[in-house]
Amino acid sequence: TVTVFLSTLTPKFYFALTVTSSFISGLIFVFEWWHFRKYGTSFIEQVSVSHLRPLIGGAENSPPAPAAFSAGENEASRQNMPECKVWRNPLNLFRGAEYSRYMWVTGKEPLTYYDMNLSAQDHQTFFTCDTDALRPSDTVMQKAWRERNPQARIKAAYQALELNNDCATAYVLLAEEEATTIVDAEKYFKQALKAGEMIYRKSQNCHSQSPQHEAQLRRDTNVLVYVKRRLAMCARKLGRIREAVKMMRDLMKEFPLLSMLNIHENLLEALLELQAYADVQAVLAKYDDISLPKSAAICYTAALLKARAVSERFSPETASKRGLSTAEINAVEAIHRAVEFNPHVPKYLLEMKSLVLPPEHILKRGDSEAVAYAFFHLQHWKRIEGALNLLHCTWEGTFRMIPYPLEKGHLFYPYPSCTETADRELLPTFHEVSVYPQKELPFFIHFTAGLCSFSAMLALLTHQFPELMVIFAKAVSTVY
Repeated sequence: TVTVFLSTLTPKFYFALTVTSSFISGLIFVFEWWHFRKYGTSFIEQVSVSHLRPLIGGAENSPPAPAAFSAGENEASRQNMPECKVWRNPLNLFRGAEYSRYMWVTGKEPLTYYDMNLSAQDHQTFFTCDTDALRPSDTVMQKAWRERNPQARIKAAYQALELNNDCATAYVLLAEEEATTIVDAEKYFKQALKAGEMIYRKSQNCHSQSPQHEAQLRRDTNVLVYVKRRLAMCARKLGRIREAVKMMRDLMKEFPLLSMLNIHENLLEALLELQAYADVQAVLAKYDDISLPKSAAICYTAALLKARAVSERFSPETASKRGLSTAEINAVEAIHRAVEFNPHVPKYLLEMKSLVLPPEHILKRGDSEAVAYAFFHLQHWKRIEGALNLLHCTWEGTFRMIPYPLEKGHLFYPYPSCTETADRELLPTFHEVSVYPQKELPFFIHFTAGLCSFSAMLALLTHQFPELMVIFAKAVSTVY
């Protein structure tokens, strides 16, 4: 009966069949593509997993989406966030004692001109004011911060000290750029601290006399805070970690309104080095708040503490069989949260990509921030057994949970589209800048595209060679 039926079919039937199948598969392909662009998943795959798999006894073992974080964090983070605001790196290195030494050894310039120009602008903003003309040494330093040549800046600093031996900003410049070791830098900063405290007390006594005196007090406050912070960083680098922690705590207590300087990130790193995890948690409880801007240091340190509770006994095979415990779910959610904030960090922590010296400025959520974080925190992840293994097993799953397109955001404000361009300005040319990982096209989009193309090709061949295609179709039907 089948043979008789096939023998009665004409080429027009096969042509109509292939055209219709091509049209239908084309419609499915267009719908799949639209659904993926809007929701980031395949419609066919979603229906299969959600409705068909339970009917045949399957179960979904993937960890739940990190919905435990409040929607308020998402909304608060979205409020007028500038797309590519560049921040001063809280842990930036010393130019003379660290960046210059790297250049001497490798012959590569670790800092870009754009990065150094931003630092020059910072110095002019923080270390100068309208009353500099009243003090000749400050007038010289005002010009020094604008100099592009390092030797000219150092020469100007010595000229300022000749005019006034208590010029704190001159000592700051020498500590940053002339000192070739951290020990020498610390000596200069101690001289700057002595001079800065004396000037700061004078400014405090007369700051209410006029707006100019208020501006001078702000400048002298900035100098004093900068010097104390760098002295704490010197102590940290020289191994006097408890001393560094005390200096940072005292600084944060003395100047609580200067939280935008992110001194707490220096404190977090020093506390992690001491393995004082309870103190780290206390700092996070204060600064990991929905009303405060996030950073990789905040998000990844929170993930590290959650991972520390379960990483030593975590096994992917065991977890896939019995499911995740509550503590493991919390750790996975914290990692997902951190990876969504900055997706570039895991490749550095897992040593899938080589590190370079961190720049003096970073772009939050960008590759520059990832370099700066991993440069100082990789050792802390290595110290906790199993933490990197847990990160390796879970971090890629984040990209299946983030809304698509990536610019929509989920737990945070939308990922800025200009980060790659800004990072290329901040990072040296010999470093390959990371970009936000893109979602791969689902299997069913490839499948429907292939099906549509194949059936369209059959329709075309049937139209051009009807007799041959009829013979071919009958032969195939006879075989199967």
